[in-house]
Amino acid sequence: MTKSRLTALRNLLAVALLAGVLLPMTGCKSVKRLFAHFHHRKAKSKPNTTDYADNIQSVVGSPQLAMLRWPSYADDQPTVQKFYDDRDTELAWTRDGKPTAQTTRLIQLFGDAAKKGLVPEDYDASRWGARLQKLDEIRKKNDDSDAAQQTVAEFDVAMTITTMRYLQDLHVGRVNPEALNFDIDQPGKRAAFDVATLMNDDLVDANDVAAVAEGVEPQSPMYKATEQELTKYQMLAMMQGATPAQPLPPLPEGVKPIAAGGTYAAVPALIARLQFEGDAASGQGGPDPAQGYSKDVSDAVKHYQARHGLTEDGKLGQATIDSLNVPMSARVQEFDDSLERWRWLPDNYVQPRVFVNLPEFIVRTYEPDHSLAFKMRVVDGEAKGNHDTPMFVRLMRYVVFRPYWNLPPSIVKKEIMPHISRSGLGYLSSHDYEVYKNDGSVVTDYTAADLAHSRYSIRQRPGPQNSLGLVKFLFPNEYDVYMHSTPELNLFTLDRRDRSHGCVRLQHADQMALWVLHGDQADPNAESGWDQDKIDDAMNGENNNKTIGLKTPLPVVINYLTANADEDGSVHFFNDIYGYDKELEAALAKGRPYERAPVKVNPKLTPGETE
Repeated sequence: MTKSRLTALRNLLAVALLAGVLLPMTGCKSVKRLFAHFHHRKAKSKPNTTDYADNIQSVVGSPQLAMLRWPSYADDQPTVQKFYDDRDTELAWTRDGKPTAQTTRLIQLFGDAAKKGLVPEDYDASRWGARLQKLDEIRKKNDDSDAAQQTVAEFDVAMTITTMRYLQDLHVGRVNPEALNFDIDQPGKRAAFDVATLMNDDLVDANDVAAVAEGVEPQSPMYKATEQELTKYQMLAMMQGATPAQPLPPLPEGVKPIAAGGTYAAVPALIARLQFEGDAASGQGGPDPAQGYSKDVSDAVKHYQARHGLTEDGKLGQATIDSLNVPMSARVQEFDDSLERWRWLPDNYVQPRVFVNLPEFIVRTYEPDHSLAFKMRVVDGEAKGNHDTPMFVRLMRYVVFRPYWNLPPSIVKKEIMPHISRSGLGYLSSHDYEVYKNDGSVVTDYTAADLAHSRYSIRQRPGPQNSLGLVKFLFPNEYDVYMHSTPELNLFTLDRRDRSHGCVRLQHADQMALWVLHGDQADPNAESGWDQDKIDDAMNGENNNKTIGLKTPLPVVINYLTANADEDGSVHFFNDIYGYDKELEAALAKGRPYERAPVKVNPKLTPGETE
């Protein structure tokens, strides 16, 4: 035995002997404090009293705290225990019977949780006033009874639990996305977040409590801009609630969308509604209601349409009227849903290089310094038939030029066989399909029955008519979703572009390929790197299925934001095309403990059915 270990053992025996002597005279609390003296305190915050240690341990020993709005904290109980162990079971949130300045500020933040897209009552916002009053009564009466000591301890633990909930909700979100069938490792992010140490070292004595809380939020300019716009729309919702206006009337049946110079009976109300969100100027210089549906009104409608994913023609159609009649409270909810999804993202994906927003039908790419490289239109999975493109994060690792499209059996059965039944086997060759064995060799002698019973497989040959186009971008994932070009360029003229089997189709895939490969310099045979000519050669040459492995994989986020603050400072809203917002809101409505259990079966997309 080493000398240091022998010394430690002697000290422990001495403490044990002393405890045996003191226990009859001083009781358990004194002995606990004596042992605490020899415990290594890890917290960096200033020491506080251990007079309530037994009460705190008693409270923390139960996974329920009845005084809380959501009493069960079983998932966080080990973290709460760690928080107090690291501070030798000292009080954290009161000193000399008074709440600390940090406690007061945290309670204010709990009350303002809606500004973060959270629910104040999740953090007992309406209950802290009575609790503070009770503490004040105990202090003024100098009450040292067992009941008073228990009240002080329960207050402290309640503050600890609530603060943990608040910080965790800001950092990782409330619902586990795996419980909604999204392949995002939120539990891993939650486990890596040492909230107990953060609170002990940085928050208990913080000079700026709000700054500590903001520091755990996603550090993304788009997230922060969205959070700022939420506050604006909360004010609009309050104003709308205080003086509700009548909905804009629908167009009469059979009436075509109204263009500039046309007639709409509710033009004054329409102008007021457009001014409400800032799509039309107010006061002098704004549209004149006396001029009817004028060009100024049409321009304001066009501005509104551009922010809401509608056809930007300035014509007042029913879809635009329906959108204008959506209450601001619903827009606030869209902000809340979008902020929740931002918080799910792993820390290394909060500022990705490639960011797809599914309901917007847009992909953004970012340079290494996080500046915007470009945006382009995309096509998502069709919102029916289990083709919804899911939300997930992955690393882009490969670019494949002139790819084959290997048809999954489900698509062969549902889409190819009906064509063969009508047109015969000649349908395959006329659409550049070929039949092959498991070893990849082409089969020329086969029957429709062979294909119907999956004795052979079908693939589409590379070329301009291939459904994957001339290049695809792989970020391996369980859904078999990737980005690729497409021969169906007409789809990019649509406002609503959910037309794929689940993959993300790119409007300008050659631009994406040049950006990815020029920045990566991945091809060892390209001495001077990739340029547009080499991209064109790879896409239009004869080298099929040419795969380029990226030296530096790119973080890709497939996200779902129905409310989004754009880079130009404008706010955009999009339809909940897949119902993902409704699913999230239903999970949140159940309250704590929020959905944490992952779902193993994924109904959103049939793996392998992508294109």
